[in-house]
Amino acid sequence: MISIGGVIGTGLFLGTGSALMNGGPLGLLLGYMFIGSICYCVMITIGEMISYLPIAGGHIKLAERFVDPAFSFALGWNLWYNWTVTLPAELSAAATIMNFWHPDVNNAVWITMCLVVAIGINLSGVGVYGETEFMFASIKVVTIVGLIILGIILDLGGGPNHDRIGFRYWKDPGPFVQFYGISGITGRFLGWSRVVTQAAFAYVGSEVVAMAAAEAKNPRRNLPKAIRRVYIRLLLFYIGGVFVIGLLVPSNNPLLNVNSSNASASPFVIAINQAGIKGLPSVINAALLTSAWSAASSDLYIASRGLYGLAVSGNAPHIFLRTSRSGLPYVAVATCACFSLLAYMAVNTSSGMVFTWFSSMCATAGLTTWFGIGVIYLRFRKGFLAQGHRTLELPYSSRLQPFAAWWAVCASLVTLLFSAWEVFLRDNWSAATFMTNYLPMMLFPVLYGIAKVVKRVPLIKPSEMDFHSDIAEIEAMTYADERPRNIVEAFWMRLM
Repeated sequence: MISIGGVIGTGLFLGTGSALMNGGPLGLLLGYMFIGSICYCVMITIGEMISYLPIAGGHIKLAERFVDPAFSFALGWNLWYNWTVTLPAELSAAATIMNFWHPDVNNAVWITMCLVVAIGINLSGVGVYGETEFMFASIKVVTIVGLIILGIILDLGGGPNHDRIGFRYWKDPGPFVQFYGISGITGRFLGWSRVVTQAAFAYVGSEVVAMAAAEAKNPRRNLPKAIRRVYIRLLLFYIGGVFVIGLLVPSNNPLLNVNSSNASASPFVIAINQAGIKGLPSVINAALLTSAWSAASSDLYIASRGLYGLAVSGNAPHIFLRTSRSGLPYVAVATCACFSLLAYMAVNTSSGMVFTWFSSMCATAGLTTWFGIGVIYLRFRKGFLAQGHRTLELPYSSRLQPFAAWWAVCASLVTLLFSAWEVFLRDNWSAATFMTNYLPMMLFPVLYGIAKVVKRVPLIKPSEMDFHSDIAEIEAMTYADERPRNIVEAFWMRLM
């Protein structure tokens, strides 16, 4: 439940508003399908590797085995950066949601409230974090399922106003938006490219299931199941959700602009308000607020553990190894929490605009991670076959490989290059857009270059790749799953 609900957050509930405004209903759907295809390929790619070698550190450690230590160093710091900048994005999203009820209250109040909750959960230990995340994830899954069903009912005229919408908004104002008023295919492409960047923010994080590989029970059997279930449900929730949003809200609705001062609701809430359902918008917005709280807590947890893992590997200062008696890496938690103070930029600027800035930075870092996972797999496969192994030996494999890995590499790279292409057009320069989309993209190659020079290590040859360490221990942990005794147990095992 946590692996599914953990990656359903403000990207879907709130960020889809600006995506619909920029791309139109069809552009929104196509953008999410495009990024969904990359996400699918990333999941089956990491699934093959991590089900064979479920080791602590996930793909960061796999990079050290199958590419080189410099690549692992750069990927590890990119992961930390990804989740560190996502934290202020979620805090800004919480402030935007709270503006629905109290638009006149300073955003600093809402950011502080959410930040206290996130830090409190993380300082309470793994047990409290797990319990609260399960509760939050359950609320998010129930919320998105309910919203999709409600959206279909409203579209068919089942609301209080009995207005049968159908595909009305696909005709007027139309399936696509001419981005910034730029005519022709160029305007539609630029609008779609902005949708793709926002969609990347929504999907990024689905790969974190690999980070928990070493702690999973019976990993060679359970990890493939978890990966299959996560990407299938993510595609259903996200594709289904944005399709419904495109039906219910016109792309020219001014409330969709999260950068404006009056943006205080998600597209779902806007649709419910339009349908004339009283009381429900506040209930839904409250559920979306727990989504922001959950995401902020998860971001801080993953960022702090990532920083601790970097210190364990010798890629970060040893001070981050300090832990409490219960094993809590309090120095890493405190350091990562300090970066959340960037969310207070929303005090003097629209919280929606700050959310857009940080979500773009997160999307860039996430796409870089997906690119890295594809590269690791291509090296993994080359070494695996070169040493006489066959893909049939893998606990989980896909017929789409190695094409899926190549798609993850190439599509992620192209998406990064076109993430803010509009700034290069005449009279469209935006320093904020350029800095939040293209400068973070340079972080990975710079880190890799520095590590390559300092560590002076060559690429690992396929014949020298390590496919044997830890295998005996992993095989010893593998056992046949217990068969369910009744229908209830069967359903619960499928759900989990």
